[in-house]
Amino acid sequence: MGRLVPAVTRSLDILELFLEGDGTLSAPDVTRKLQLPRTTVHELLTTLAARSYVVPVPDQPGRYRLGVRTYQLGSRYAEQLDLAAEGQQVAREVAETCDETVHVAILEDADVIYIAKVDSTHAVRMVSAAGRRLPAHCTSVGKMLLASLPQAQLDARIEGRDFAAMTPNSITDPGELRTALAEIRERGLAFEHRESNPDVSCVAAPVRDGAGRVVAALSISVPMIRWSEEREAELAELAAKGATDLSARLGHRARP
Repeated sequence: MGRLVPAVTRSLDILELFLEGDGTLSAPDVTRKLQLPRTTVHELLTTLAARSYVVPVPDQPGRYRLGVRTYQLGSRYAEQLDLAAEGQQVAREVAETCDETVHVAILEDADVIYIAKVDSTHAVRMVSAAGRRLPAHCTSVGKMLLASLPQAQLDARIEGRDFAAMTPNSITDPGELRTALAEIRERGLAFEHRESNPDVSCVAAPVRDGAGRVVAALSISVPMIRWSEEREAELAELAAKGATDLSARLGHRARP
């Protein structure tokens, strides 16, 4: 592995400081935060400004903000993102940790569509496939995605709609569904206990894009013979971590 170049490392440290606060910095701010010599900071800021990575803030002498070059790099990164491909990779990593079936799904109207899936290696496992469509109200990923919608969009998907049951445990009453979604919104996790499959329970967590919008959900599905309260807590933590990892790949930066 090659040697890290100090000047490049310091330049990147400066750029990353702009992710904090109001997005503007002065040379003294950088000197204080990074504990670097003032001369070094001025030279680095001058170089970054010359390449349009930072620009002076109008009407605020001595202060800088990110420049157009950082936007261009971010846009190129976003163009290369593929939710399904990134989701498949993260799902694989989660499945390797828990050896259970992992899905990533998106919302379309009142249904979910699975865009990524990695199977458990157990002989007894959930039977499903990427591309499959299921009613959102019967699945953990679907309930997570519904709970993340703005109120007007949620109302449009609930009002006047008949909710068919997939199992005796499926939620079919709109009022009961609203109550469940409010609890999910508060908890940040969604659970499904034999609501889409009489032999399976699931836990799901939200996946966010660079703008903080929920664009997908990641779930772990487990046959009831391997489900327990202890296992539920363990898988909930793992699903949340997997969703956070996938969100980071999509450019989301969690607030401290």
